Amino acid sequence: MDIRRKGYSYLLRPILIVWDTLLILYLGYYYLGINDYFGWVYLGSGYLIIAYAIKFYEVYRFTTTYHIFFLAVKQFLAYLFLLFSYFGIARFNTFTPQLILIYLGISFFAVASVKWVVFFALQKYRTYMGGNIRRVVIFGMNDNAHDLKHLFSSRKELGYDIRAIFDGHRENSIAQGLDFIKNNNIDEVYCVAEKINHDQMNELVAYTDEHYSVLKFIPSTNSLFSKRLQTNYYHYLPILSVPQVALNNVFNRIIKRFFDVVLALFILVFVLSWLTPLLFVLIKLESKGPLFYKHVRNGINYKKFVCYKFRSLRISETSGVAHVTKNDSRVTRIGRFIRKTSIDELPQFYNVLIGNMSVVGPRPHIPRYTKAYAEKIDRHHFVFRHVVKPGITGLAQVKGYRGEVVKDEDIINRISYDLFYIENWTLWLDLKIIVQTLILWFTGDEKAY
Repeated sequence: MDIRRKGYSYLLRPILIVWDTLLILYLGYYYLGINDYFGWVYLGSGYLIIAYAIKFYEVYRFTTTYHIFFLAVKQFLAYLFLLFSYFGIARFNTFTPQLILIYLGISFFAVASVKWVVFFALQKYRTYMGGNIRRVVIFGMNDNAHDLKHLFSSRKELGYDIRAIFDGHRENSIAQGLDFIKNNNIDEVYCVAEKINHDQMNELVAYTDEHYSVLKFIPSTNSLFSKRLQTNYYHYLPILSVPQVALNNVFNRIIKRFFDVVLALFILVFVLSWLTPLLFVLIKLESKGPLFYKHVRNGINYKKFVCYKFRSLRISETSGVAHVTKNDSRVTRIGRFIRKTSIDELPQFYNVLIGNMSVVGPRPHIPRYTKAYAEKIDRHHFVFRHVVKPGITGLAQVKGYRGEVVKDEDIINRISYDLFYIENWTLWLDLKIIVQTLILWFTGDEKAY
C-alpha cells in the first residue's frame, strides 16, 4: 500500500525493529559482556532474520493479543538457540546460566512490553481521537459480510469506517459502488466475489492496484477457502487476500526485471535488427497489411495493454476475433512457418523492454477470452493469476497447454501450471523454461499452428 494512505503509522514498524535490535544488543553487553563486533553483527543480524522468518513484526489492527504473545515466545526461543550458537562459535564463556536467564527474561519483557504498548496505544488513538482510520467499502452481502459489518461497527478500536455497502439491489447497485470508490478516498475494499460479475471484478482489481487501495475477499460460509489466497481472521471471521508471492518481493522483482531487460535488449539488437526487415519483405510479398499485428491483452492486475506479434494471418473480418485453429485458411505460408517456430512472438520482447510483459510468466489472454475462461475457473484462483506480469513463454506453454482451448481441461490445466509457477518462482525456474522453449522452437510444437 502507498504510504500516503497510512499517515505516519508506516514509520512505526521500522522504528520498532531498530529499537528492539539495539535494545537486545545493549542488554547483551550489559548482562553478558558481549562487546565484540562479531557478536553484535551475528546476534543483531540473526535476530532480524528470525523476526523476518516468523513474521514477528507483522502485527495488524485485527491481530489478537494472544497472537502477539505467541510471536514473542517464538522469537525468543529461536533467539536462545542463536545465542548458544554464538557462545560455541566465539568460545564465549564469561557468563552463568542465571545471567542468561536474566538477559533473556528482561529482553523478552522489554520487547514484548513495547509491542503491546504501541498496539494498545493505537487502539485508544482510533477509539477516542478518531485517528489511524481505514475507510472501507463492502461489495455484495452474505452472512460473513453482515458479521464483518457488525464487527467494524462495534469494535471502534479496530479503526474501520464503513463508508458504504453495495449489495446489488437497484438502489445500491455494484455499478454505483464502482463510481463511489472512484470519487472517494477509499482505503480498503471488501468483496463477496460470488456477488459480482467478472467485468466488475476486473474493474475492482485494476482500481485498487492503481489507487493503492487494498482488495480483500469475504468467503461464503459454506465455501472452501482458496489455498492460494492468504487467510486472516478478524476476530472469528475469515478474510482472504492476495499474498505477497515471491514475484512481488522487491528484491526478486529487481532480479527478474534486470534479467528481462538484458535478454530483451539482446534479442532486439542481435536478432530483430536483421530479422524484422527480412520478414517485412516476405510478409508483404504474400499478403497486404501491416508487418506487426497489434492486439489488446489483459496484463498484471487485469490492466489492458497492446501486445505485438509479426502478422501471420491475411487481413479479414475474423482476424483477431477467433483463435487460430489447425489448418486455418487465414494463415499465410510464411505465417505458418513463423507460427510453427514461434518467431511471430519475438516482437513481444519490445513489450518486455517497456515493462508490459516479462520473458517468462502466464501467457496473456484476449479480454473476452479472459472473461470466458474465468467462468470455468475458481474466481479467486483467476485473480491470483493476474498478480504478476504476463510472459512471452511460460510453464503452461512448455508443458503443452498453449494455443487453442478445445476442452475445459485445457484452460484448467493451463491455469494450474500458471499458479504453480507464481507460487514457486525462482530465477533458475525461468532459465529452465527458457531452455525448454528453445528446444520446442527447434523441434516444433504440435500445438503451434
